[in-house]
Amino acid sequence: VSLTLVFSYLGAVMALRGKDEFHIIIPYVKFRRQDVKDGVVLLDTSAIIDGRVIDIYKTHFLVGRLVVPRFVLHEMQALADSAEDIKRERGRRGLELLRLMQEDPKVDLHIHEDDMTGPEPVDAKLIRMARMMDARICTNDFNLGRTAELQGVDILNVNELVQAVKSVLFTGDNIEVKLIKEGKEHDQAIGYMEDGTMVVVSGARDRIGHEVRVHVASVLQTQAGKMIFAKLSGGAH
Repeated sequence: VSLTLVFSYLGAVMALRGKDEFHIIIPYVKFRRQDVKDGVVLLDTSAIIDGRVIDIYKTHFLVGRLVVPRFVLHEMQALADSAEDIKRERGRRGLELLRLMQEDPKVDLHIHEDDMTGPEPVDAKLIRMARMMDARICTNDFNLGRTAELQGVDILNVNELVQAVKSVLFTGDNIEVKLIKEGKEHDQAIGYMEDGTMVVVSGARDRIGHEVRVHVASVLQTQAGKMIFAKLSGGAH
């Protein structure tokens, strides 16, 4: 009887060795392959459509095998087929970015075929799969991130990474910015730094459309992010 159980166990293991991960339904015991050196990162729809994950991965800030579950792919396909222009454009952008990642030899990307059948929403399936695979989730969805963390899943949020590596500016610094629109107050103009930080420049409305050098007067941190208030310190370029 003991030998029969041993051989049955070995047979089950060998039959499943070709999968990226596997587990045998024995209480409290889970078996996984260890051939993915830096672990697995599951991508959700928001992270794929955002697009920055590709560049971050290539810099090696993000390591591991990138995995897109089949149900996430279905979600993007549904967006791409939507009657709403914005949703349709987002879905098509996501599918195109996935194609670029698959064709890039520097990106270790796999589509996971397990569709995690069940009535639960995509976010719940993603969390369940991450727990099964001991994987991290890359997402820009704040609510998904917090829910996953409460269930012990590590989250990689691209927006939080970008906020963490933004340039630190102080009063008195000089920067260059292109002014693109009018501000709310008289004679103000607004521009944006490369990281998306808004720069409000006083006395510069006639410079809209030009790149100018400005002197930082103050830096304000708001719930929406950082805002820089500045004055002109040089001519338009």
